[in-house]
Order: sequence, then C-alpha cells, then structure tokens
Amino acid sequence: MLAIPKLCILFTPALLLISSPLNAASPTAKQALELQPIQQEIDYDTPNAEEVTKCKINSANAGSNTGWVVRDGNGKTLRRFIDTNGDNKVDLWCYFKDSVEIYRDIDSNFNGKADQFRWLGTAGTRWGIDRNEDGSVDFWKSISAEEVSIELIHALRNKDSEQFSRLLLNSDELSQLKLGSALTAKLRKKTDAANKDFESIAEKQSIVTLQTKWLHFGGGLPGLIPAGTDGSGQDIQVYDNVVAVVETGTKHAQIVIGSLVQLDAGWRLIDLPSGLLEDQVVSHPTGIFFQANIPSNPEIPENSPPGIDEKTQQLIGELDRLDREISAGTSSEKSSELFEQHAKTLEKLAFQASSPEDQVMWIRQFADSVSGSVTSGDFPEGLKQMQLFEQKLIARNVQVNEIAYVHFRAMSAEYSQSLQAADADFIKIQEAWMSNLESFIEKHGESSDAAEAMLQLAIAKEFSGEENEAIQWYGRIAKNHAKNELSPKAIGAKRRLESVGKTIELKGTTVEGKSFNISNLRGQVVLIHYWATWCRPCKQDAIIIQQMQAKYGKRGFSPVGVNLDTELTLTKTHLQANRMSWPQLFETGGLDGRLANELGILTLPTMLLIDKNGKVLNRNIHAAELEDELAKLLF
Repeated sequence: MLAIPKLCILFTPALLLISSPLNAASPTAKQALELQPIQQEIDYDTPNAEEVTKCKINSANAGSNTGWVVRDGNGKTLRRFIDTNGDNKVDLWCYFKDSVEIYRDIDSNFNGKADQFRWLGTAGTRWGIDRNEDGSVDFWKSISAEEVSIELIHALRNKDSEQFSRLLLNSDELSQLKLGSALTAKLRKKTDAANKDFESIAEKQSIVTLQTKWLHFGGGLPGLIPAGTDGSGQDIQVYDNVVAVVETGTKHAQIVIGSLVQLDAGWRLIDLPSGLLEDQVVSHPTGIFFQANIPSNPEIPENSPPGIDEKTQQLIGELDRLDREISAGTSSEKSSELFEQHAKTLEKLAFQASSPEDQVMWIRQFADSVSGSVTSGDFPEGLKQMQLFEQKLIARNVQVNEIAYVHFRAMSAEYSQSLQAADADFIKIQEAWMSNLESFIEKHGESSDAAEAMLQLAIAKEFSGEENEAIQWYGRIAKNHAKNELSPKAIGAKRRLESVGKTIELKGTTVEGKSFNISNLRGQVVLIHYWATWCRPCKQDAIIIQQMQAKYGKRGFSPVGVNLDTELTLTKTHLQANRMSWPQLFETGGLDGRLANELGILTLPTMLLIDKNGKVLNRNIHAAELEDELAKLLF
C-alpha cells in the first residue's frame, strides 16, 4: 500500500508544516481548506463556514503519486495536494474553481519551498519562476500578451517597479531578437527609459488605484516582422497599439500600453504605459513596429529613438541603410565595403554618445556586430577594426569592463578565423587560444566575460584529459562568478567530474508528465542517458540500450533517458516512431536547462552508470562498454 505524504502546508508568505507522523490522524478538511495560494488574486472556490462542515478529505492515489483531495458536500473538487516524487511530502498544491484546476504552487526541487507558480484552466497561461524561493516571481517562463497587461495594471496599482521590470524586455532578450541596428537602438532606449521612469510615473498617476480592476485587453491581431526586414535576423511576432481597459468603482479608463514583442513562450513590454498623467495627452494608442514611416529627411529615419541630437539621428539612419543593403546581398567586394562602413558608423556612434549608458550600448553593438561578421567570414578585415577600436577605447579611458568586452570578442573572432584557414595548424591554434584565455583572465578576471573564458579553459582541459585542472577552473567560476549565468553549468560539471563513488540526485518530469526521482530505483543498476533527437550517436546508443534492457532488465537493469531537445514536440514525435520503453525526462532549456546544468552536461551523448546503492560507477561510459559492465554487476 502506498504511503500517504505529510501535508506540508503553504501559507502566504511563510511555509508551515503540519509535522504529524504518517501513522497519525489525517488532516481535516477544515485544515486543508485554510491553505492559500502563494500568489495573490487567485479566483478559487472557498466554501463558507457552514459548507466547510460538509467537506471531506480523502487520500488520493494516481500511479506512484499519493496525496490528499478535498471535495465539498456535492462531490465537487476544491483542493488537491500531491507528493509527486515519493519522498512522503507534498510538493504540488492545486486549487480549483468549479472543479477545474486553475492554479498550482510547485516545489520542483523538493526542498520544501515552492519555486514555481502556474495559472491553469480558465485562469490563463502564466508560469512564474521563483529562483530564490521568496514567494515572488523572478521570471515569467510563460505569459500571454493579455496577461502582461494584467500584470502591468497590478504593477501600477502596487507601485512595484520590480514587478514592472519583470514584464519589460531586458538587454539580453533584446539581443536574442536579432533586430536591425536602428530598431535595436530604439528599443534599448525605450526600455532603459521605462526602467528608469516607472517608479516616478506610478507615484504620480491617479488613474490606477488599489480599487482598480483589469477588465479586458484591447488590440488587433498580432503582426509578424519577417527576417531580413531592416536588417533583422529572424521572424519576430509583435503587437502594436495595445490598450488595457480598467474599472475603478463605476469609472472606466483606457491605459495605453503601446507595443509588445514575443520571446519564446512569453510576451514583453518595451515601453512605459501612457495617458496616466494629466499632462500626457494621448488621443489614441501608438505603434512602434507598423506605423507609417515617411521621413521628411531621408537621412534621418522617423523611427529613430527620441531625444537624441540630429547628428546621432543621421548616423542611425546611415546604419539603417547599411543594414538593409547588407541584408539584400551584394558582390563580395561591395559587401566588404558595406561591412567596413557599418563598423565605422557604429564606432562614431560610440564615441559621440551623449551618456555613458548609450556609449556602452554602441560599444557592445560594435563588438557583437563586427565579431559576428568576422566569424561568419563576411568581413575578415573586421578583426583589425576591432583591435584598433580597442586601442582607441584604452586611449579614451573607457570603462575597463567594456574594453574587456571588445577584447574577448576580438580574441574569439581571431580564434574562429584561424580555424577556417586552409593551412590551419589546429594544435598550435588551440595552444594559442588557451594561452590567450589565461592572459585574458589574468588581465580582466573581474569582467563579465571572465566566466566564459574560464569555462572555455575548463572544457578544453576536461576534453584533453586534464581533469584536475578542469575541476579547478569550474570551481573558480563557481567561487568568483557565482551570479554569472554560467555558474550553474560550472558547478554541475565539477560535480560530475567528482561524482564517482558518490550518490547523485536526478529528479524531474517525464515526457508523459509523470514525476521521477532516481532514488526510487535503489536496488537497480541504473544507466542515465543524456540525448537529443538531433544527435545521431545518441540514437545509435538507444538501440544498444534497448538490447541491454531486453537482456538484463529482469536482473535489475533500469535505463533512464534525459532528453535535451529544446521542444517537447520533437521528443514526442521521435519517441512515437522509435520505441524507448524506459523513462524519458524532459524540461525546457535543452543543454542550457536545469537537467543539463545539474551535472554540467557539455556534449551528447553522455552516459553515467549507477550501482544498486545509488553511487556513480562510471561517469562517462560508452555504449560499447555497457554489456561487459552489466555482466559483472548483474550475474
């Protein structure tokens, strides 16, 4: 019989435990109904005092999952609390409206604290991630355009600049969009100003109050900016002319949101709402992406960022023209001229920037643009441009971090260019690259790019068999750059290299939506197979794993797959056509996601062999070695 988990109860804002042992009396329906979602303003069923007396709580079993379900006197589901990983503690708190689940708090790492919040059913599609487990959303993994407008109204009502900032397109996300130079500059100007000015606007405005309610979203169909438009590198979905209609008492108002842009499964704001202050006159919502653009002066594009001088506008116009010509394609000789002009225009923008923030923006755009064209082979001469640009930055006493930013990208472009040479001496090139990385760290060890340099060194050392040095470099990233986005990967890689003889954790959700915990496989010999549908050797390994499962499964061999595709549909399609009858874990993020980072997975396939006690026997076993090892362990 399955054990019934302890009912770990989440209140707002603290986590409380009903710490009764498993064989103690079950929690009452009244106790369970006192639970509240961590996030506020969830419209879920809450029975009154008389109705509570008729509610019942029962154990709930679904496969290996156990928990509690609360129903009212008519049998309508009100709550469900589930233990998904078999550790005898609730990690999923579900709330219902009219028997439809509309919200859940999730403890995805099973440490007793919720770190994800999901709106479901008729409540929408929001999926918030709470990285530091303090009860607040740190990042919207999924959020619709309509829900962005809801959260914006809440941010205004709460005068919460952090809540607003989470909705706003940030610098890294803007780079991911691969828009042309002029539009990138325009959006960066807007988002920077929005971050800076929101708190002031929220304090001064009186339209959105604590009594204000969001009513509905106003906007036409979303639009598509196709790749190649004004130098853009990919298709982008956008909304122009968006408004939110709100209600305060009996009064209605229209908040002009403007434009939104889609990024992965979420939408982002790019500007402050308008029409909130008495001196702000807005007759109708304004668009950014699809407004008519008929400049009176062809040298100054109408879509240039506001508030900048005429000379800068002219340079942005020139940049816009060059982007279009480069996208259109020309002869190699003409193309080289265009790339050179593009680089010089970016350099001029950097050196005549009116603020330090603008200068950083143009310096980085220069470095990213020119290094990209060198690496692609479109502009080989760009390397010299980058090196000269770096010298000019040094002479002008520009911030050290920005000099390091340019230097690292010039160094990377040079490495890539060397590898493409017809007579490339790969050993010498690699030795020079390692030396350059170490020199960069020695000189710019505190810069934001030092973590990337350390990771490159660590990976190279690991692949060359110098594992102790690799461990040291991974450790330096974790110690000196703990807040860098590469730190989780480095920590995981160090853990993997030191894993032999130790137990490791592996928890997650299968492609079918079931919870998985490797600790439930104690007593079995386990093979963890990291793979993806785009990896041909992975598929060949899967055939061997299937053969080993057929031969040794009854003796205690249990393979586990960890799929690192970026889209679940790819995985499901492959599994429908290719039978892999062992559990397959999936989580968004691919090689940069949690499942890959926990052990610092760098290449595919990667396989680990785990003994019956849960300890790692081999952290890099090859399929050809598998049968010999299983024969030793299971006979």
